[in-house]
Amino acid sequence: MEFMDDRRSPTHLTGPTGPTGPAGLLGAWAVTRLALLLCVFKVYVFPGPDVTTDVSVIYRGWYDVLSTGTFPVDDVTWQYPPAAALAILSPGLLPFLDYASAFFVLALLADLTVLELLLRAGRSPRGALVWVAGVPLLGPTVYARYDLMVTAVAVAALLAGVRHPRVMGALAGLGALLKVWPVLLLAGAVRRRAWGAAAVTAGALSALFALTAPGAFAFLSAQRDRGTEVESLGALVLHVARHFGWSGEVLLRYGSVEFVGPHVGVVSDAALGLTVAAFGWLLLWRLRARRFAPHTLADAAFTAVLLFTVTSRVISPQYLVWLVGLAAVCLCFRDTRMGPPTALVLAASLVTVLEFPVWFGHVVASDPLGLALLFLRNTLLATATVTAAVRLWRSTVPRADAPPTGPGQPTRAKGTPVSS
Repeated sequence: MEFMDDRRSPTHLTGPTGPTGPAGLLGAWAVTRLALLLCVFKVYVFPGPDVTTDVSVIYRGWYDVLSTGTFPVDDVTWQYPPAAALAILSPGLLPFLDYASAFFVLALLADLTVLELLLRAGRSPRGALVWVAGVPLLGPTVYARYDLMVTAVAVAALLAGVRHPRVMGALAGLGALLKVWPVLLLAGAVRRRAWGAAAVTAGALSALFALTAPGAFAFLSAQRDRGTEVESLGALVLHVARHFGWSGEVLLRYGSVEFVGPHVGVVSDAALGLTVAAFGWLLLWRLRARRFAPHTLADAAFTAVLLFTVTSRVISPQYLVWLVGLAAVCLCFRDTRMGPPTALVLAASLVTVLEFPVWFGHVVASDPLGLALLFLRNTLLATATVTAAVRLWRSTVPRADAPPTGPGQPTRAKGTPVSS
């Protein structure tokens, strides 16, 4: 996919019948999503392990418990904030379908909602193009996890952010209680209204869940004993170590396939250290940033989620849909600097579907094919992260020899509003 220079006029791409006009994008979306539905409904059996069992077995089990008014605190696979219950319970809105079928239909509707939001943004067709092309690259896994629904909330928040900071804050607060990471959408927010709305929304929902459903915040300690998941950046060290006699093993724990054994704790602690360093860099960037344009909010969110995804002990395949969604919002703005990182994320998405589910057995076995896929995917993500961070810094932080703009005051391009 070729991304246009932001200074070029995109009018030749936006005609209603062109390949990136609304009709063309909707047509491409319909064809690719039909393929995904054929996979999750098992009309076509996608290579590798069955990715739909998370919905038909795990999510369905949680649904039965949540329907009683309590959280599944005795299930070690439940490691999510309380609003995740809304996503798990949502198939009940379609009682005429079985649980899994209803979930897949709702995932499709969330997918379509994101496309509609991106098309209505009306700035550049590139954002919608990224979403249409990026989601199917992840294969059927994207419809068999609730991350797509969370991504829809995040996309809505960022697109609202420039003009409606309170709406953005409220949606970010809701998203944080769905799966934590949407709190990073606020990384580039400069208006207190966004932060205030996020705090009020998250606080009110947290109080409601705490008062009405036992175990709402058991997730806070649920991940304490987790190891290093086999697809993470740190896991590459352990994969290589297996070829030199390391005595650890791979086990299914806490709902994911993890390394267990000597020195795994050291690798996990190193990943935590990298996450802390990433947070420190974000804080330093916020203190130094002075130039805020409308696209800065999305660029900062994309960079922040990249940083925390790459440094995580877990880089599950569905995490890539977060990045595709945020990248799509960035590319809605013609002046964004995130074109190259977006291309890298799309390439990583294609490699991801090969390492899971297609050749996941090779990854678990740490054989040459599995190692090559993991190394390529994680290198693409790491390169995207560094590239995004450098571009965000250069576009917002004045050079040391630049004239001062005033103490602590963000500047903006003439005629454009400061982002949220």
